Amino acid sequence: MPAQTITQPRLGPVGAARWAWRQVTSMRTALFLLLLLAVAALPGSIWPQRSINPARTAAYIEDHPTLGPWLDRLGFFEVYASPWFSAVYLLLFISLVGCVLPRIRVHGRMLRMPPPRVPQRLERLEHHALARTTRPAPEVLATVREALGRRYRVAIKDDSSLSAETGYLRETGNIAFHLALIGILVGVAVGHIYGWKGDVIVPVGSTFANTESRYDTIQYGPRVDPDNFAPFSLTLDKLTVTFEDQVGGRGQFGSPRDFVAEVTTRSAPGAAAQRHTLKVNHPVEMDGATVFLLGNGYAPVITVRDKDGKVLYSQATPFLSRDNNYTSSGAVKVPAARPKQLGFFGNFLPTGIISDDQGPISIFPDAKNPALALGLFEGDLAPGGRASSVYTLDTAAMTQVKAAGSDEVLRLWITPGETVQLPDGRGSITFDRVERWAGLSIRHDPAKDFTLASALLALAALIAQLTIKRRRVFVRVTPENAGSRVVVAALSKTDDEGLAGLVQRLAAVAGDRIDPDDVPAGEQAAAGGARGIRP
Repeated sequence: MPAQTITQPRLGPVGAARWAWRQVTSMRTALFLLLLLAVAALPGSIWPQRSINPARTAAYIEDHPTLGPWLDRLGFFEVYASPWFSAVYLLLFISLVGCVLPRIRVHGRMLRMPPPRVPQRLERLEHHALARTTRPAPEVLATVREALGRRYRVAIKDDSSLSAETGYLRETGNIAFHLALIGILVGVAVGHIYGWKGDVIVPVGSTFANTESRYDTIQYGPRVDPDNFAPFSLTLDKLTVTFEDQVGGRGQFGSPRDFVAEVTTRSAPGAAAQRHTLKVNHPVEMDGATVFLLGNGYAPVITVRDKDGKVLYSQATPFLSRDNNYTSSGAVKVPAARPKQLGFFGNFLPTGIISDDQGPISIFPDAKNPALALGLFEGDLAPGGRASSVYTLDTAAMTQVKAAGSDEVLRLWITPGETVQLPDGRGSITFDRVERWAGLSIRHDPAKDFTLASALLALAALIAQLTIKRRRVFVRVTPENAGSRVVVAALSKTDDEGLAGLVQRLAAVAGDRIDPDDVPAGEQAAAGGARGIRP
């Protein structure tokens, strides 16, 4: 007999599209895309992002002339706005929607269906029990139905069998969890497109106006126009910082105990002033933005004069802390100095000492004995017009100044109220006093409430999935001699330690006595204890 040729059916365009849709909307694909999204976000924490710190991004590309341009072409310096990250995000959204919508339809149909029919051989289920009674079948089934309570949906057939089911909220929680994930994705996307956030350091006594140019760093979505920022302003009136200064006190010696900022805000120029107290985790709500207190530090007031006493620089200069004792680094840039520009670099020490092995350090975070330990460079502060951070000194086109009549580099140790003359007629520097600064993070997220609600829904749905048991209970009553034979069985879709006890309790309610010969060995103790019945 000749061999038959088997021809595989051709899918065709519609079949191929249906197959592709099923692959995209499968749960396996959704989990893979979720993992891929997490991996795709990693470059955003490895390489500087142009929207957050353009100066650092430009410096990285310049320092890596081979790798930097390639990374820039691939979007690694703007990860969250890159086409490949957006594609993964969009595919995950589509996959979740495709997973959830059909399940909602199926779950809705199941909610309207009666419990499943009673199986023919209940004795084959793992959890079952046999009881005997002299009562008629309708009375037995009515008793079981009452014992199950209102949480079960019950169906009685022919006054001889009962099926019941509970735990529908478990599947509802599963669907709600995935809907919440979709809500979180939508909320994050809306926040990224229409939201913005910026960070700024504000010294005490200074006023911040909500304009793009006043931020130290700012990041906003593609549909945000910074010219339309709410015109509010904020003045930092006072910043109180308390540290633990008692050995064996309420906390570790030197640890912070409280940060409190007193601020005055105006919703618009000329508007009435309002006083607020700004604390960690207690933000101030403004029109179109929320102001958070994230950090604090010191801003020594420094004045630099030329040799004729003309003031070239005079302001509170923020220094950034590097350790728990607030040893803070910073730079003082004096572009008005002549014939060469001057740049001071070094540390501010709240409680400063000179250690034999570590040099100038701070031994306590509060300003008990403040001092400035500085060095001096002269030359071009911004070679080629390249932008640089205000907190660091670019010395590529500068030379370090040496002490007068010495080959040693100049080292300055200045305390509040002290003026030090600079060598070779370069003028003087004065440490006037110490001020504090507050690090503020100002954010606008139009979808934050929606995202929070979605996150809370996801948490509640997850708790429902972990705590609610999906159970099915079956009871069959058959005539036997002068009474009835009752078989009770149950099953669960997940591990359910309480299922055996439920079966025995229902058997005890339905029957006058439980037949120990038909109870699994591990459940005989529960059978005897259900109603105190001894075989």
